[in-house]
Amino acid sequence: MSLNLLSEDLVPEHARDVKREAREFAEEHIAPNAEEYYRTGDYPWEILEAGMDAGLVAQDIGEEYGGRGLDLEQILAVAEEFYRADAGIALTLQLASFGAEMLEQYGTDDQKERYLRPVAENDQITGLAVSEPDVGSDLAGMHTTAEKDGDEYVLNGEKYWIGNGVEADWVTVYAKTGDTDDRYMNYSLFVVPTDTDGYEAEHIPEKMGMRASKQAHVVFDDCRIPEENLIGSEGAGFMMLADFFNHGRVVVGGHGLGLAAAALEEAWAFVHEREEFGRHVSDFQAVQHGLADMRLEFEAARALNYRAARKVEEYDNPGLWAAMAKTKSTEVAVDNAEQGMQFHGGRSILTDRRIARVYRDARIPVIYEGANEIQRNLIYRQSGEQ
Repeated sequence: MSLNLLSEDLVPEHARDVKREAREFAEEHIAPNAEEYYRTGDYPWEILEAGMDAGLVAQDIGEEYGGRGLDLEQILAVAEEFYRADAGIALTLQLASFGAEMLEQYGTDDQKERYLRPVAENDQITGLAVSEPDVGSDLAGMHTTAEKDGDEYVLNGEKYWIGNGVEADWVTVYAKTGDTDDRYMNYSLFVVPTDTDGYEAEHIPEKMGMRASKQAHVVFDDCRIPEENLIGSEGAGFMMLADFFNHGRVVVGGHGLGLAAAALEEAWAFVHEREEFGRHVSDFQAVQHGLADMRLEFEAARALNYRAARKVEEYDNPGLWAAMAKTKSTEVAVDNAEQGMQFHGGRSILTDRRIARVYRDARIPVIYEGANEIQRNLIYRQSGEQ
């Protein structure tokens, strides 16, 4: 019995074709390889290349630079399909262009041709370096500096949790360039090729979940880049990043939706097959109520997420809607995964079980792209600003 959880009826018509492409790709390339990549923790280069060949990687970049120009609702539709199949592999696919989108919006023509086009044409991959070993959600409290020295900037400091920090050809780096009283105007964004002297990166210790995606500890030691690698204007980094994260948080909501759907599918299938006390486990009313709650919360989260995508695209109080979508969808994923584990009983702790992978993976999106506690601060504050 199919629950049809990621149905098209909620998805805008223009996003349905790419959603079908993503589902077909996920069924052929992601789901069959999920357990193996979780077990080995290898970087899924072959699946990434297949995703590029399928036109499903870095395609939110505009057609002018070699992409498909997919909008936020289309990327959300892709995300929920990918994450339903496997979160670790999905994260690798979606991180391949992470941060490059800001170059399209704020970069110079030369920057776009030199750095953005190779990503859109799938000749390069990139990453975004914001978080630091001792600072995560406080975007105005980062310590990495970029000091002007003639016609160069000199970067010093550390970044942590950087997707593709080792694998990327270049990364977008968020660094402190000022020391004014307005802490939100002290940061800038830079393109930093990973082969630059003074850029050193190594994989962080292995994670409990999303093992097919690799994050790095990056150290900048007198890392010199030309001044033309500044993105936009000096001091505008915080505002550019905040706007970028409004889009990103809606996509992270899609991460949660995919994981929540996977947990519900696994729980539903298991309790309808498993027998206890001479009955299917699904015959017990307590189990039925648990499944009903999983479905209720999933549908509420999904409706909110697609509404938020439209609000962000229209720039209608985007920070509020992005924060609500990210918080609700990722927390439903956690709750569904936990309930799914409980329904599976002892088998839930076997590492080759999909529900066990979902349980581990679901714990991660409630933290990244701004911890949900920070999102609640935004929700409260921006609700009063309407």
